Amino acid sequence: MSTLPAFPFTADHPLHLSPLLGEARAGRVPIRVQLGHGDPAWLVTSYDDARFVLSSPAFGRDPERAGIPAGRVAGVTPMDPASQTLLTVDPPDHTRLRRFVYRTFTPRRVEQLRAGTQRIADRLIDAMIEAGPPADLVQGFGLDLPIEVICDLLGVPATDRARFVAWLDALLSTSGLTMEEMQTSITEMNAYLADLAARRVHEPTGDLTGALVRERIEGDRLTDDEVNNLLRALLSAGHETTASQIPNFVFLLLRSGDYARLVADPGLVPTAVEELLRYVPLITQGSMTRFVLEEVEVGGVLLRRGEQVLVELAAANRDTETFPDGETLDIGRRNNPHIAFGHGLHRCVGAALARMELQVALSTLTTRLPGLRLTDPPDQVPWDTERFVRRAKKLLVTW
Repeated sequence: MSTLPAFPFTADHPLHLSPLLGEARAGRVPIRVQLGHGDPAWLVTSYDDARFVLSSPAFGRDPERAGIPAGRVAGVTPMDPASQTLLTVDPPDHTRLRRFVYRTFTPRRVEQLRAGTQRIADRLIDAMIEAGPPADLVQGFGLDLPIEVICDLLGVPATDRARFVAWLDALLSTSGLTMEEMQTSITEMNAYLADLAARRVHEPTGDLTGALVRERIEGDRLTDDEVNNLLRALLSAGHETTASQIPNFVFLLLRSGDYARLVADPGLVPTAVEELLRYVPLITQGSMTRFVLEEVEVGGVLLRRGEQVLVELAAANRDTETFPDGETLDIGRRNNPHIAFGHGLHRCVGAALARMELQVALSTLTTRLPGLRLTDPPDQVPWDTERFVRRAKKLLVTW
């Protein structure tokens, strides 16, 4: 019996991709791999195949719809329907849940948040400058900016925000905590969010928590559990992506010399953000598993009902058939249809918010700290290897 290659593949740097992904993509067909929990899966690496899988109704997130009894898939824990979120459900529940949240994160609504986000960024930079160099860009800026923005949106008091950072760190840990410690964090955060939502029943507010509670009360369109799980998902997704990518982006810009290019040409920031989103891998464990719901052909390979599929977004975003010289970071790249936020039904609902925050972060840093540079050589930057997302433990900078 042949042995399948183990996935995820390892790379020589946390922000690099394994050459094995490039080799797999060059074949233009899905390949069979073995996941860390023991199940086999099809790995999709080309851009066109990735978009097809992410948008086709032949694939879903619910294994039972693929004919797999609950508990039979090694990496899937049977879930109470009340605990399901946007990431884990298929239509029609996904459609119902998503519409309550999406109108808060439309590009037009997000743009109205830019001025407030800019004030937060300026205040954080003011504190860095007052304290003087060196400064840790992870703790002093990258973590604080997105947690303040998302907590403002949800109506979480400023005094409670540090607790959320600790809870979210626990949720995204891969080996740094015991299962008991992780469950304690989840229980504490769920209890806090349930209390926050309960208070909105008697004290209505204009924040997103208040809006979701109104949807529950008016017409019984959401359950209590759905409100709480949407809040947890929004906190996690609305914080971690941006919190990790701000220092990741700055690290690469400083290492490559492109930071100085943005200082000289501030108008290039939006284009640079899109290119960095395309180029910088975020997830360490591959994407969430999808299940084949009906027999379908992908890249000339027949996938059968019940099989598992992983879409490797980072590899697809470097497909040279879509992105010329795709293995090279080019912050001036204009034609950039990347799928860093996913594609199709499960495309990240907070994409516009993350994009705006990243633009504000890079614009503020390059404008306020044009002489920013790494305190230590790039190869001495410590990286956190016990998380589902790629992020430096510390990014010490001076100016």
